[in-house]
Amino acid sequence: MKRPWSSSRSRGPDHPSYAYNLTGRQMPAGRSVLVEGDCFMAGGVAVLLGTKKGAFILKGDDDRTNWEVRGPFCETWPVRHFTWDPEQRALLAGTASEWYGASVWRSTDMGETWTQSSQGLTYGEDGPKIPAVWNLTAAHGTVYAGVEPAGLFRSNDGGQTWSHVEGLTKHPTRPEWQPGNGGLILHSIAPHPTDPDHLWVGISAVGAFETKDGGQTWETRNHGVRADFYPGDPPEFGQCVHKLKLHPDRPGMLFQQNHCGVYRSDNGGEHWTEITPGLPSQFGFPLVIHPHDPHTIYTIPLNGDDKGRYLPEGQAAVWRSRDDGDTWEKLDRGLPDGAYTGVLREAMATDEVNPAGIYFGTSTGQVFASRDEGDSWELIADFLPSISSVETITLDA
Repeated sequence: MKRPWSSSRSRGPDHPSYAYNLTGRQMPAGRSVLVEGDCFMAGGVAVLLGTKKGAFILKGDDDRTNWEVRGPFCETWPVRHFTWDPEQRALLAGTASEWYGASVWRSTDMGETWTQSSQGLTYGEDGPKIPAVWNLTAAHGTVYAGVEPAGLFRSNDGGQTWSHVEGLTKHPTRPEWQPGNGGLILHSIAPHPTDPDHLWVGISAVGAFETKDGGQTWETRNHGVRADFYPGDPPEFGQCVHKLKLHPDRPGMLFQQNHCGVYRSDNGGEHWTEITPGLPSQFGFPLVIHPHDPHTIYTIPLNGDDKGRYLPEGQAAVWRSRDDGDTWEKLDRGLPDGAYTGVLREAMATDEVNPAGIYFGTSTGQVFASRDEGDSWELIADFLPSISSVETITLDA
């Protein structure tokens, strides 16, 4: 049986399929991995993995059938989110170190060289320390960083220096914000596709917020979202959003996976409609939207707090809805039984190929991929550190 993935670590330096790149690291021969002058991998799909021990790149061929592993990068710092800034053509990694705190790593040559900076990632001398960057999102010439304790920062130089978006931290509800089980973290950033002053954020365990003036003022956007851990009616804020997503083709339509269910908003978050019925659990972390069909969404339910937060009954499965969450179907062809693992909030992504590829990484170091929009799955990498994030780049040939 042909192995569904390959790793440079699995063969010795004398293996004939290896050459050396400019840094002396072993690279597959006979393949244009880097485009001279542009420093960009040619053809196929790159899957970016943030892990507990650095960042990795899985490079797939044009058919997305053979995969090669590069890494670890970022000197094995824990990477909460590893992503791509298409305007700057730069890799960005948000990290968290118990010793040194938060920083952002940046590479403009697909990982050959890196710079690291935490300049501006501070609440000031009297403010709390920032231990982690949880999300990096590039839009409209700006890179946003969501951090712990919950706050938003922006960079206008591709992630080299940062400034605090103080309007969110100064929101009148801020003194009452409480952390979720994973901390008080801003983990979701959803920019409007055409208006650079308009974006939404998701904070655990506070909820969703919207700004239309570039971050100067913010409105809570949690009406209709349950908060079962509070007595009485759901509050204005205090909901535990786990992931918030927007599709650029429908900027008024938002989806979220919450601690207490899955939700859709048709009006920019002013009201949410629950779409949990049909799923095996209300609890989960990741949620993604199909790149070409904004009515199709994917999520991976987990057992709830009192059941271990792993895949229900140990059966790996992705759930897909083609009608904005009105109905759901289970997708598990090729996925394993006995998978008592989890999938974290950033650890699921799609590519831009048609048919779309869907990818997710587990807390036990496996990466699974579907080349047919979720109908079937295969293992493309294993024995990696615990995976925090999955993102993709569809590469030009």
